[in-house]
Amino acid sequence: MSWFESFILGLVQGLTEFLPISSSAHLRLTAAFAGWEDPGAAFTAITQIGTETAVLIYFRKDIGRIVTAWFRSLTDKSMRADHDAQMGWLVIVGSIPIGVLGVTLKDQIEGPFRDLRLIATTLIVMGVVLGIADRLAARDEIGGRHRVVRERKTLKDLGIRDGLIYGFCQAMALIPGVSRSGATISGGLLMGYTRESAARYSFLLAIPAVLASGVFELKDAGEGGHISWGPTLFATIVAFGVGYAVIAWFMKFITTKSFMPFVYYRIALGILLFILVGTDTLSPHAGESGG
Repeated sequence: MSWFESFILGLVQGLTEFLPISSSAHLRLTAAFAGWEDPGAAFTAITQIGTETAVLIYFRKDIGRIVTAWFRSLTDKSMRADHDAQMGWLVIVGSIPIGVLGVTLKDQIEGPFRDLRLIATTLIVMGVVLGIADRLAARDEIGGRHRVVRERKTLKDLGIRDGLIYGFCQAMALIPGVSRSGATISGGLLMGYTRESAARYSFLLAIPAVLASGVFELKDAGEGGHISWGPTLFATIVAFGVGYAVIAWFMKFITTKSFMPFVYYRIALGILLFILVGTDTLSPHAGESGG
């Protein structure tokens, strides 16, 4: 991998990680369109450490409160009713599905799941799901001629059941094209949460899974020696800087705007990908020889 490739891929990772359009799919597609080798699941996992570091810094106050309250609740029973302490447990519970499935499906994640036809399918299907979830949220927020405005849930209403559902939604993002934020935000909206609450928990829930995946891939890559360390670390730094700016923009965007632009983009990209593969302009396995 060249330094130019690493810069572009780091830029793509930072731009797409927090938007509901799938960063893993865009890394895969960027390489395929440019005629580069597929950067691979290991590259994706490691560069995600950069974007998750941006999450840690952006939500540092929330994370600090949650971690402190959670540790205190281990010895102080009175703290177990504290919302922040409960959030700590809910993040742990919600991380179980992706942890189990990530290990179980490791070979599929690095192989068959990266087929461009599957990516096109998940882009479209999850785009439709996000669109439905967004419409339902808008209906509750705005009401209508025969409907009253309905109050949506916040993170204070989050329990173990909803936390696990969020977790299974996040686990779907093991398939490129689904989108971690897209799946969890859609799940949150369908369960009746506000846009801001769904996005906030989505970002917090991703921290353990992404960091664990990145560390695991660092260890595996170190033993196998199949990673271009210089360019990969450079891409990770680029992803961090761009990712932080995207988080700040996205959290403001969702308070007043609809997710529909992302829905239209996902569906259009999926259709375009099917056309390119169907006309043999692009191989469904383009670049798969890469690490």
